[in-house]
Amino acid sequence: MSNGPGDGSAVQSVDRALTILKLLARDGELGVSEMAAVLGVHRSTAFRLVATLESHDLVEQDSDRGRYRLGVGLVRLAGATSARLDLVRESRVVTPALARTVGETVNVAVLSGREALYVDQVAGPSALQLHNWVGQRIPLHATSNGKVLLAYAPAALCDEVVAAGLPGLATRTVTDPGLLRAELAEVRRRGYAAAVDELEDGLSAVAAPVRGADGSVVASLSASGPTFRMPEKAIPAVAEQVMTAADEVSARMGWFGSTV
Repeated sequence: MSNGPGDGSAVQSVDRALTILKLLARDGELGVSEMAAVLGVHRSTAFRLVATLESHDLVEQDSDRGRYRLGVGLVRLAGATSARLDLVRESRVVTPALARTVGETVNVAVLSGREALYVDQVAGPSALQLHNWVGQRIPLHATSNGKVLLAYAPAALCDEVVAAGLPGLATRTVTDPGLLRAELAEVRRRGYAAAVDELEDGLSAVAAPVRGADGSVVASLSASGPTFRMPEKAIPAVAEQVMTAADEVSARMGWFGSTV
């Protein structure tokens, strides 16, 4: 991490920008001169700060009076946070039972850029040395959760993932773009994805989509364990249990339609 001479001023700018957001949350609307007075800075400095916030839709200007208020960007950020918290809360009603039934670790992941971000995990009774996946980002092409998220994402994302390269991470990682696209089509057809010895040798996983109230796929739910306990021949049976659990979470998220 850089500790150059400019770092202090950058941190100070961030602090001032956050202070502006807090002021607008408290007062509703403010002009640039008012912000400058509270911050104790020149008007031009306050204007640069608010202009940067405006470029990210975090504040917006009243066209008639020239005063600023909080923008829709904050609503989007708050909505994303709320949705993620709802997902974890609702999935936790379902995932412990799935973990007990399959005896393995259950994870919930969401799409984050070109990666899968793990947001929750429940250990099954067979998990001995548990690896904590929460907060980790995993390649989409090499995991069951990632394949589910990629299968239901816009086609442009698959193009980006392929263009960025499909590195081989384990013995059976899918590194051929044509094979990956064919597998994603199969995921959409059968309703689940599997990965055996793809992220790492000796690890198997099965995942199914979790849908939001509008029917879009908002997350992936998986069961994973060592390949000797979850060999390829056991995948279909585990997949049925994972899909049932994912449908239950989807229902709790407001989805009551048919995925067929």
